[in-house]
Amino acid sequence: MRIAIVTDAWEPQVNGVVRTLQSVRCVLEGQGHKVKVISPDLFYSVPCPTYPEIRLAMVRSRTIGDLLDEFSPHAVHLATEGPVCVAARRWCLRHDFPFTTAYHTQFPDYVEARSGVPAEWVWRYIRWFHAPARAILASTASIRQALVDHGLTQVQHWGRGVDLANFHPGVTPHPAMAELPGPVQLYVGRVAVEKNLEAFLASDHPGTKVVVGDGPARAALEAKYPEAKFMGSMFGAELAQAYRAADVFVFPSKTDTFGLVMIEALACGTPVAAYPVTGPVDILTPETGAMAEDLDAAIGEALTRDRAACAAYGRSFTWEASAAQFLAALVPIIEEARAA
Repeated sequence: MRIAIVTDAWEPQVNGVVRTLQSVRCVLEGQGHKVKVISPDLFYSVPCPTYPEIRLAMVRSRTIGDLLDEFSPHAVHLATEGPVCVAARRWCLRHDFPFTTAYHTQFPDYVEARSGVPAEWVWRYIRWFHAPARAILASTASIRQALVDHGLTQVQHWGRGVDLANFHPGVTPHPAMAELPGPVQLYVGRVAVEKNLEAFLASDHPGTKVVVGDGPARAALEAKYPEAKFMGSMFGAELAQAYRAADVFVFPSKTDTFGLVMIEALACGTPVAAYPVTGPVDILTPETGAMAEDLDAAIGEALTRDRAACAAYGRSFTWEASAAQFLAALVPIIEEARAA
């Protein structure tokens, strides 16, 4: 099967969207499918205002169409709502080619956090973009309900997975974190305003706060909270060591749709503290984490969770299952295209 994945989020970006697409692509190609990724690095691009790490590609639908014609896909998936996918959407509609989309991020809330533009205004664009899709893939029940509440009812489940070869409780704790005063409280992810990281850094729970990741807010937060340990970006085995060295993983974001880092931490046996919002409420169980409007209280409660139970639960998330759900959403579209 030939599957075209069109996305505005791709390497060298480091985020959950990119990791999800990379992981699912790897599984699908291992099963013998041919996957073509059409991403911003193929075109001229400009920095995104207020977020220069993200590149906005300048591309015409005809250019995207030429790439799709050359590949001759059985299915087209539009992963994001940016200019590359808008161009692909235009081509698909013009040629009556069915496509799926995905709702990876709380884009309206991100825009509101970064620019002050009301989220409901952005939802108008979200409805416009996703309405023609045969299926909209969403990772949690909360997000699926949010899409339905905004008039987008063709929603299907697409879960996430963990690289269990890297993230497991048998890894050695990170040596740079081994001697830190405990309890060690870890955050992993983008260091940006929409991640609500300052709520974690300003919390009063005793111990050491560790931040793994990079982003536009790092310099300011590092200067404001000098007692916190900012360790930069980590990947693979080194990141697993950081998860394992922590006593609790803290997820302060209120705008994520899922939060891959939570299930990676759990797979390493580290309990999670979070706010009771979309993402954590869909993923965490009473045995594997704690949620509260008071983040200090959530941290304290999460520290009492059994690490073996966390690891066992984390192992239930696999990329093979995620890829199967992704593929299942494409099958009706492939059959429809063949019939036409």
